[in-house]
Amino acid sequence: QVQLVESGGGLVQAGGSLSLSCAASGRTFSTVAMAWFRQAPGTEREFVAGITWSGSSTYYTDSVKGRFTISRDNDKNMLYLQMNSLKPEDTAIYFCAAGSSRWLATAGTPYNIWGQGTQVTVSS
Repeated sequence: QVQLVESGGGLVQAGGSLSLSCAASGRTFSTVAMAWFRQAPGTEREFVAGITWSGSSTYYTDSVKGRFTISRDNDKNMLYLQMNSLKPEDTAIYFCAAGSSRWLATAGTPYNIWGQGTQVTVSS
């Protein structure tokens, strides 16, 4: 069974940091691009960051550039999102997702496998 499981969410004060992890199982994801999305209450799911299969290229939505870092460890079948200088507007459920291409890792890329999400809450 192909599965993505996120962890690392929680409650943090504004200005703090959190590190999210996404464990992939059931198949190897080392040959496909992956991404993080988030969804706040009452809003649509939005792209946060994407990374190509080798990690050579990364992409970020403007609101997190310079604060968030996406990375992956293909040997461990893991995806990460380091979040620094967190703001209340970063509060959302964060999802990891896997695509079907090696190189397409942007907001408009189709992602066909999703995790169940982990809650991140940033208090002011």
